[in-house]
Amino acid sequence: MLKVAQTPSSSPFGRPGDMHEGSTSPGGPVPALARQGRHKQRYAPTGERLVAGCIPVRVHSNGGQVAAVDVCLISSRAGKGFCFPKGGWEDDETQAEAAKRETVEEAGVRGQLEEPAIGIFHFQSGKPSAHEASQHQGRCIAHMYVMHVEEELAVWPEGHERQRVWCPLVEAASKCRHEWMRDALMMWVRRHGWEHLLPAASSDAKSTLQTVNSNGPSTSARLCATATTSATSASLSDNSLGEAEVTLGRSSYQS
Repeated sequence: MLKVAQTPSSSPFGRPGDMHEGSTSPGGPVPALARQGRHKQRYAPTGERLVAGCIPVRVHSNGGQVAAVDVCLISSRAGKGFCFPKGGWEDDETQAEAAKRETVEEAGVRGQLEEPAIGIFHFQSGKPSAHEASQHQGRCIAHMYVMHVEEELAVWPEGHERQRVWCPLVEAASKCRHEWMRDALMMWVRRHGWEHLLPAASSDAKSTLQTVNSNGPSTSARLCATATTSATSASLSDNSLGEAEVTLGRSSYQS
């Protein structure tokens, strides 16, 4: 049974299904602009930039059994392929609120987050030389969730910059450009025991799943498994950064 997190009533996004004065959107007012700047950006004690994001999905059932999963991806601003929405976790919001905000800003979808979060992933955003003046030097820690989409906006803050596409699970696993994001998707599939949704014909998706299931998974898969275990005891949805989060290893993924 899927467990989804209810958004606190104090959240600026409201609960899915709530109606707000002056808005016809079930998710509340549609943000006109994406947040800009990094003056509120959170950083780990070890310097990494903290990021939150979502894998937006729609799960289709048939006779009580999961028959298919559709996954939403967005194009990168640089036009280098497709990825999942993510962005900086800021100091006036919880981790979950940051994930939902970034998802509506970049992908224009809203819904409920599944609990627990998939996990924590370390990655390198671009080349370190491009971030020489910053304290994080491109090093990032991403907290990734699955969002069960309930609302798809026709207009959203970054809609003029990005393309939003819905793909079957197998195609999404192949289309997503970042290895650590593919690992996150496959970790979620494995969590629910839905490997049957990946047909043998999909060598890319099967290869990713085998990497996650093998005795020597990729760096981000190991991080994810560790983080999911840590999340229960360390309450990683807090505004604070738990010690367990920054003692994990680092990957060399390029964003």
